[in-house]
Formats: sequence, structure tokens, C-alpha cells
Amino acid sequence: MTLSTSIRIIRNGRVIDPASHVDAVRDLYIDDNGLICQNCPEEGSVSGDHIIDATGKWVMPGLTDLCARFREPGHEHKADIYHESRAALASGVTSVCIPPDTEPVIDSPAVIDLIQQKSDCHITPRIFTLGAATVGLKSEKLSEIAALRDAGCPAVSNAGLPVSDHRMMRNIMDYSASHGMKVFLYAQEGYLAHHGCAHEGRVASRMGLAGIPAASEIISITRDLALIEITGVEAHFCRLSTAQGVRLIEDARRHGLPITADVAAHQLFLTENDIIGFDSNLHVLPPLRSESDRDALRQGVIDGTISAICSDHQPHETDAKLAPFAETEPGMSTMDAFLPLVLKLATDDIVPLETLISCCTCHPASIVGKTSGQLSPGHVADIAILDPEPEWIYQTDQGLSRGKNSPFNGWSFTGRISHTLLAGRLCYQRD
Repeated sequence: MTLSTSIRIIRNGRVIDPASHVDAVRDLYIDDNGLICQNCPEEGSVSGDHIIDATGKWVMPGLTDLCARFREPGHEHKADIYHESRAALASGVTSVCIPPDTEPVIDSPAVIDLIQQKSDCHITPRIFTLGAATVGLKSEKLSEIAALRDAGCPAVSNAGLPVSDHRMMRNIMDYSASHGMKVFLYAQEGYLAHHGCAHEGRVASRMGLAGIPAASEIISITRDLALIEITGVEAHFCRLSTAQGVRLIEDARRHGLPITADVAAHQLFLTENDIIGFDSNLHVLPPLRSESDRDALRQGVIDGTISAICSDHQPHETDAKLAPFAETEPGMSTMDAFLPLVLKLATDDIVPLETLISCCTCHPASIVGKTSGQLSPGHVADIAILDPEPEWIYQTDQGLSRGKNSPFNGWSFTGRISHTLLAGRLCYQRD
């Protein structure tokens, strides 16, 4: 069986499809167009090369990651589309949202075309580019949001750069709403977060690090919720990090505001206590917060307030993490450990398995307006097959991402992807 082989039958796997409430051992059939189909191909019409025996394995929808930086174009010294795509497919990720903070910024259809041309040279997940809400991400002038929509952007975002001008944020929301575009919001009030690198609290104080208070997220969410109510725009809050932020989202959803939210996988495990050794791989934005914040994020996933888990993958070159903690570039390389981290929440009996899979498949796909992330007949056969048995130690130097800036080196995980399919075609197979 070779890569790009068309798979027609996946036999005897445990099919887990939260969108259809299916969790059962059964065969899965794929038609000539790469779609899930109801009926088995005629006996004898499919050779062994087009059949995967998934006995003892889990057959899931391919994952959709709402935030991963592949660094290309503009930051190829950190990573590139080829290597990060290999890491994504090896983690069962079949769709990826790329934030607009590339160089050049994704504020015009020309940059979208450039990224598409580069991705066409390799086997990659489906790449969805988020358009820049403002020209150059400078928060001074609106981008041509309608042109970005027509070029295929599912949403606009100002990436991790706060829009401090309230009128500008309202204009972004008004214009996006009028063009049927969703807005991705990163909740951080820029003035309070200024130069901060850790959660404001006892740990940062003891370590002499400039803190980012929880109020930075809370104030930003409160402002944006007020503007969402005025404009009616559909909005998605990215990478929540605080308990109060979760409560604000929960209350707004209960009152009918058209919003969703996600959390980065590492925020469900790590806290401010983990940075005590000054490991620069733990310098992330938003910062790792308190244990009570982490526990509230986990509960938000369980009760559905947080409907998606993303990797927030940010590969860096070695030099970017060599300076003192506060002077290093924020972000960690997480793609190689993304699915193992998510599954660990289930194996540790923290979050139910079906909830976790839905947070990585059908829910994030729906957030970007896609019908993928499910395995019912008629849907595209983007599929991840996982062997749940292997116990293994994650070693950063063995990861497929070019970014080795991961704090999870040496962690023990259970379960590994064995095959990944895109539209029925085999695009990854573990040796």
C-alpha cells in the first residue's frame, strides 16, 4: 500500500463519529469520489491494496485544527509547509486554519494564492487561511474583507495582535457581519498585557517576570461581547486561558449570542507552576495560568462552553528560545503531540472520549463553516485511524515538525495514528 492509494474499504474498526453518535465496530465504505458511502463495493471489485484492516483500531474523522502556524511564507527559517504538513497528517489532522500573521500578511487574495501555490507542491492537510481583519494587522485600516471572503477565507482575524481602538473593532464586526464573515478574536487587552510574559501572580512575582493579569483577557472579552451584541456578527474566541473568561462565554452563549470558543491543548495540562525552571519552551501567549484556571478550562470543554481544542502550533528555530525566558519568542511546537495530549485527557479520566473527539473534529469544522469532521454517508472521507494500544515516549528530536521547542519531551503517551486519509486517499501511514 503506497501513499495516495485510493482506499475503498476500512474493515473491522471501531468507528467513532460523535456527529452521528456512532461508536461501534463496523466496516466503512468509500466511493470513487472520495466520499463515505452506505453500501459495500461489489465483491471482487476491490483489491487488497485498497482495503485497510482496522481490527483493534479506532476509525475517526480527520481532525480540524483551528490554529497552527506553518511559518510559510516569510518565516521559513523556523518551519515550512512541507514539514509541518507531515507532522499534522501524522497526528491525524486533515484540516488546518492558518492565522494571518505570515510575511506578507494575509490581507489580500494574492497572499492566499501564494500559500495555495506553495501547498500544491506537497501532500498537505486542507489549509484554510484566515484573512487579516486590518491591513498589515496594524489596526489602522480595514482589509478588503469581501475580497478575502471571495478568495476562500472562512473568517477574519487580527491574529494575536489586540485591536485597542474600540471603534475599529466595531467597524471590523459591522463589515464582517454585512459580508457574512465570522470574526476570530484573540482576547487580550494590549495595554494591560504590555511586555508581560507570564501569568500575573505569585509565581511570576517570585521569578521576577512581568505578569499578564487575567483581567487582560476578561476586559477584552467583555468589550467584544458588547460589540457582538450591537453588530450581530458571528464570532469565535480563540485560546481562552482564564476561569472568568470561560464564565463570560458561558453566560453570553446562554443569552443567545452567536459565539464559540476554543482552548489550546497545552492549557489543559500546564500551569504557571511549570515555568518555575525558566524553561523558555513554556513561554506562551496567552500565558500558562493558575491551576484553578486550568480546571475551569477543562470543565468548559466538558460542558460544551468551549467547543474546540486547537494545537496553537508555533514552531521556532533553536535560537528563538535561547535567551532568558522573558526575551525569548513566545509559542511552543505542539503538532507532534497534539492528538496524544487530547487523548491523554480521556485516558486520565478527565474528559469523556466522545467529547474530546468532537472538540477536534465536527465542532471546529462547523466553526469554519465546513461539513467535514464526520463519517456519515455523503461526507468527504477525511479519516484518521488510531492504534489505541502503543505506549510510547515523546522525543522532540524524533518529531516530524521542524520546531523542536516543545515542553513535552519525555512525556508518556498511549495511542498513535496508523493511517490518515484525505478524500479517501492514503496520505500518511506509520511505518
